[in-house]
Amino acid sequence: GELSGRRVLVTGGNRGLGLEIVKELVALGATALVLCRSTNSDLEALVGKWNVYSGVDVTDEDAVNKAIKNVKSDGGALDMVINNAGYFYEPCEKIADNSLNFEEQLKQINICALGPLRVNNACVNTGALADDAKLVIITSQAGSVEWRSTQNKDEGGDYGHHMSRAACNIAGALQAEELRSKGYTVILLHPGFNRTEMTAKYKEIWDKEGAVEPTIGAKRVLHEAINSSLETTGQFINCEDGLRIPW
Repeated sequence: GELSGRRVLVTGGNRGLGLEIVKELVALGATALVLCRSTNSDLEALVGKWNVYSGVDVTDEDAVNKAIKNVKSDGGALDMVINNAGYFYEPCEKIADNSLNFEEQLKQINICALGPLRVNNACVNTGALADDAKLVIITSQAGSVEWRSTQNKDEGGDYGHHMSRAACNIAGALQAEELRSKGYTVILLHPGFNRTEMTAKYKEIWDKEGAVEPTIGAKRVLHEAINSSLETTGQFINCEDGLRIPW
């Protein structure tokens, strides 16, 4: 397959959807490298201890730059980068009950929007990318302004989550435009609704909304990542059906 023998970096690849993406990459014959805050023996057994760059938070520019430089010098250029690290604040923020948490909003924006931008910026500026590298950003349909009038109709709420994903999307669209001439593809993917620790606050609607196991979500993400190209760069794709999500 396309990823056999390729070097693929996954951020937040130590648990949840990220870990399943790493497992799937290994199954496809790729060399999976993981950038994460904390490691574990299962992950190290899966990809090799030397391919895990732990203690790296995507909010820390210096740590990200250093890790990406090491990834390059340790084993060569990256064919694909999957920005998967994310963060989700548990309580549903509402103006009506005065439950907005601005600190948490900034944290979500820092991780979910600025995180991928820091990682991709480091990859480009340290020369860590192969000539035709793909920069994959796992975002969420929560960043679609248009879908709020159906998904959050008469409700609103979850301000930090939605703002962070919308910010992530505009950054991705701009990266796609800037990096097209360099030959890099940038794709924004909504991985679908996955049954992970991060979505546990929605546990009661997992069944009703058809949330899938992250093993399935991982396959869907990689399918869209593999199929992306300079022709589709900048698109915001729903991995559940392969269709574009409106901005």
